[in-house]
Amino acid sequence: MTGTRLIAGRYRLAEKIGHGGMGQVWAGQDERLHRPVAVKLLRPEHLLPGGSGSGFGADARSTERRRHGDELSRRFLRECRVTAALDHPGLVTVFDAGEDEGELYLVMQRVPGVSLADLIAEDAPFPVERAVAVAAQLCAALAAVHAIPVVHRDLKPSNVMVRADGRAVLLDLGIATALDTETTRLTLTGVPIGSPAYMAPEQALAATIDPRSDLYSLGCLLHEMLSGEEPFRAPTALGVLRRHVDEPPVPLRELRPEVPPGLERLVLDLLAKQPAGRPADAQAVYARLLPLLPPAEGAPQPGLTPLPDPARPFRYPHQPQPQPQTQPPAVAAAVVRSEPRPLLMPPAPATPPATPAVSDLGAECARLSDLVDAGRHTDVLGLAAHLLPRAEADLGERAPLVRTIRTIYARTLLHQGHPRQALPEYQRLAATSDGGPHGPEGLDHRYRAALCLDRLGHGPEAHAEFQALLAAHTARLEAGLDTDPERSYDLRESIGLHLAATGDPQNAWHWLLPLLLERERRDGPHHPAVRRLRDSLTTLHPQHPTPWPPAR
Repeated sequence: MTGTRLIAGRYRLAEKIGHGGMGQVWAGQDERLHRPVAVKLLRPEHLLPGGSGSGFGADARSTERRRHGDELSRRFLRECRVTAALDHPGLVTVFDAGEDEGELYLVMQRVPGVSLADLIAEDAPFPVERAVAVAAQLCAALAAVHAIPVVHRDLKPSNVMVRADGRAVLLDLGIATALDTETTRLTLTGVPIGSPAYMAPEQALAATIDPRSDLYSLGCLLHEMLSGEEPFRAPTALGVLRRHVDEPPVPLRELRPEVPPGLERLVLDLLAKQPAGRPADAQAVYARLLPLLPPAEGAPQPGLTPLPDPARPFRYPHQPQPQPQTQPPAVAAAVVRSEPRPLLMPPAPATPPATPAVSDLGAECARLSDLVDAGRHTDVLGLAAHLLPRAEADLGERAPLVRTIRTIYARTLLHQGHPRQALPEYQRLAATSDGGPHGPEGLDHRYRAALCLDRLGHGPEAHAEFQALLAAHTARLEAGLDTDPERSYDLRESIGLHLAATGDPQNAWHWLLPLLLERERRDGPHHPAVRRLRDSLTTLHPQHPTPWPPAR
């Protein structure tokens, strides 16, 4: 298939933006209305069990498969009509459906934004109000879906797009199951469809599902947004499903004590093994999230941030969007993403503010600190980028005030997912720190520079720097210059993970096991780092008998 294919004489395919076991998703253009669309393509035979066969009876099997393929095509179009009847801002709009050259196609709105999976990879664990805001928006969308009634059946981070204005949009109702008697299941009876990491126990067992199965998946999302990891992990998909069915989740406050008790209780209720133990419906979940949502603000909403903030729709309900002074950050537009999101460039400030005099730098730095405290990352980047050249010209790059501004700038860049821009700033900070690159400040800046190298894919350079930093921190600990081994722990874990990533799981396992035992003695079995190390070791050698009992 080429990118020039024209579907139904109208939808020009441009590039494939996703694929899975049930089909492909292409970015395209509606040539009649001149608007971008996403086109999902499925071959009916891919939804049928078994191959075409050969030899005696092959013709009969082929005829039977064609008959089933025709029936599946009718069911597909029928479910598309059900899905197209949905009208909600939190759901993708269905424009068209049909069959072209033996393939079923579904034409949908192409949603611009960043997938929730990418946001989690960039920024997890989320602030509580941000995670709650995502969940509340999904509750509103699920309530509309369940009212048909339809069960989504594949609620997961990659099926949620967060637009630049913070609105969350639920994607891919293509494998949803219609529950009413007029609509037949598209998927085959007895085959669990969905993603193991977010699948309800009854779905994993191919039993009867209902809207509360989607609520279980929502609980998995909330757990991941708040803790940074899925509630159940295992080396294989079957192992994950077994844990969903048999094991209780770890309460969130054991992983992150600042999570409100009521939110922890809600997640545990959503993750109940039996559907009857979960909240009754999406409206009930929303009611429990409501007290934790950010209040509306009277001030006009600020410009868009480099990464979308799902709490924005609650802070500025129905407010007009501010007129952008700069081009909004480029974000990928997709319905299903299979490739990593490209790095976002920090927005350049529009019309720069008047250049402050040296005597005003202190006040401007105080303003910069206030912006950091308020989480206004775009404004932090703009003001810091403007202040740095003037402060450096007037005071010199080694001045404490200049280093403070540069540190804020570099950390915000790294936190917001711009390691390429953060790397040279950290390298300059390491060189100009008191004590130079081998002093405590210099070592800290070098560590963050190594993180930048790692995130940019420069594995060997990052690994060599991690090794050098570990030797330096070990020497400082042995000399009594440092008393906290936390940085050494981080470096040892990074080195072990690099060994695993470069195809040496045996040495990685032997490198990480002593670290796990040491951290467990110091921090206890429920510390997040201990759990993370245990999961890494189990993944490296799932057949290896574990010398410690699993923490619960």
